[in-house]
Amino acid sequence: MSGGGHAAKAGAHTKHKKGGHEEEEHENHERWLVSYADMMTLLMVLFIVLFAISQVDQKKFAELKNGLAVGFGNPSVAFEGGEASLIESSDSNSPMDLSSGIGGTTSDATAVQDAVQAKERSAASKRQAAAAAEVKDYEKIKAEITAELTKHGLQDQVKYSIDERGLVVTIVTTGIVFNGNEANLLPAGQRIIDSVGPAIAKLPNKLEVDGHTNQLSGGTGTYPSGWELSSARASAVVRMLHTDANIPDNRLQAVGFADTKPLYPTTDARAADLNRRVEVIVLSNLPADTRALLPSAAAGTTTS
Repeated sequence: MSGGGHAAKAGAHTKHKKGGHEEEEHENHERWLVSYADMMTLLMVLFIVLFAISQVDQKKFAELKNGLAVGFGNPSVAFEGGEASLIESSDSNSPMDLSSGIGGTTSDATAVQDAVQAKERSAASKRQAAAAAEVKDYEKIKAEITAELTKHGLQDQVKYSIDERGLVVTIVTTGIVFNGNEANLLPAGQRIIDSVGPAIAKLPNKLEVDGHTNQLSGGTGTYPSGWELSSARASAVVRMLHTDANIPDNRLQAVGFADTKPLYPTTDARAADLNRRVEVIVLSNLPADTRALLPSAAAGTTTS
């Protein structure tokens, strides 16, 4: 009996030991549900995003397109009523044709480009028209000055040109305008300025008077150099325009260039006489890009 009891205890101990070391851990057969739920969540988010980006407010797109077309000055490419599809493509059923640009067809892009080019052509045409109108006004001033100079037989002492600055009235400073190396206007010079002044006094434009000397190095009299002499001559003309023609001083400026801007090279026989001059410039009020067109606008007009 005693032996049998020990055997039973030993068997029980052996069974417990076997169970403690060899029994497998219980397996969770529901773990796949976690992965399945994650996958379904990601799919749901994906479809929501796809749905969201596929929805386009065509009415707002039509209004935007219409606004852009009108802004570029070409209402003909705008929507005239009703809603139009965002993409009108006969080649693809895709909601967006990347080959034709985002948000529009190739024809839309071409229409916008045409509208931009039309706007640029219109702006260029307006600038050219403004330059031509300015040249026409200059011709009236020129005719008025010439008529007054002709009364005194001095019309040959003044030349005219038009550049990007405006109308240039060139007074050749021969012995009848200034004595050599002097800056006092002679009687004939005063009559020239009296003929020029009234024609330009009524204009709103600013006026610049440039003094120029020739290249000769025979001295400048009481003036240290050609800079002082040319500036003094320009100042003498400005002073007379202010006092005799009643042109406000805030519209006038005098500049001396000495011999740095000759009309003719020193090898030209005319250089000594014609580079010695005073220029009264009616400065244009047009924008810079339009002023640049003044010479071409005057190309067909005699300005001598």
